[in-house]
Amino acid sequence: MSTNIFTIIKHAWRKKNALFYAVLVPLSWLFWLISSIRRWAYKVKLFKSYTLPVPVIIVGNINAGGSGKTPVVIWLVEQLKSRGYKPAVISRGFGGTAKNPKFVTAMSNPIEVGDEPVLIANRCNCPIMVGADRVRTGLALLKANPDCNVMISDDGLQHYRLKRDVEIAVIDSQYLNYARLLPAGQLREPLSRLNTVDVIVKNIQSTHSAEMTDQLNALPKSFSMQLIGDQFYNLANSNLKASAQDFKRKSVQAIAGIGNPQRFFDHLLQLGMTFSGSSFEDHHVYTQQELENFNSDVLMMTEKDAVKCKPYAKAHYWVLPVNAQIDAGVMPLILNKISQAKFNIKE
Repeated sequence: MSTNIFTIIKHAWRKKNALFYAVLVPLSWLFWLISSIRRWAYKVKLFKSYTLPVPVIIVGNINAGGSGKTPVVIWLVEQLKSRGYKPAVISRGFGGTAKNPKFVTAMSNPIEVGDEPVLIANRCNCPIMVGADRVRTGLALLKANPDCNVMISDDGLQHYRLKRDVEIAVIDSQYLNYARLLPAGQLREPLSRLNTVDVIVKNIQSTHSAEMTDQLNALPKSFSMQLIGDQFYNLANSNLKASAQDFKRKSVQAIAGIGNPQRFFDHLLQLGMTFSGSSFEDHHVYTQQELENFNSDVLMMTEKDAVKCKPYAKAHYWVLPVNAQIDAGVMPLILNKISQAKFNIKE
């Protein structure tokens, strides 16, 4: 689906166009049928799935669009390392051109390996590899790093070819407002899929109705997440730090090419900042000219944007990193599931 078509469809979702639904709802029924048959085929072993020689934790979602998975992956790597594990991360590298397994570092080209894996590499000191085939990618990573004893898959909840020991679904209520299956809504799988995962992480930054709040709170094994961060760093010189107060008397332009740009803008507002905001499609690839067209004292961006804008960095480009803060009850559940799979772990 091209970006332009996806933009048109998202606009129709928001407008709740009756003709749009009349055309696309039958297609969503077909999507449900095909996806249900596919999942059933893996369950009864008509389609083969593969087990890696270490426990696998899937961090994914049931919607098409950003829900906050990347901060959860970073948080999970840090939590596991603090408990003595040696985690690794695999990813499809969405938006990147790499098909065969390829290691990712902080210096990797996001156009080749995807922006989110480069962001994870910037934040996590652990092996990271991207590839279209997650099973092949995971095996290649473990061959090169045999001391790794737990694998985190960034996305892949619907990639049933790869067996998993823990499923974490990250949800953002903004997308549950369009709770229909693709293409009539943003769901990859029905909401009932959430009843089968091990952990649900709710991104509570988003605003939603009391009805939606009750629906989220009723979900089993659900835990709240907040994205926190109030210190900025300069994209041209990461040693330079600043607070929101430092931009008080300056004109600020904020840009966001993420799944939910409003989440970033709301965060800046909570910090007391005054700015003009410009939204772009998720994984948007910026050009130097595009950035230079913004006429402001400060150009503010997310970390995900920063990995793509780094080659064009100027002294007035600033970045706001965020960290996931997740309810304490999540890790005991994950560790318990990992311990049950401990017979697979390479010591």
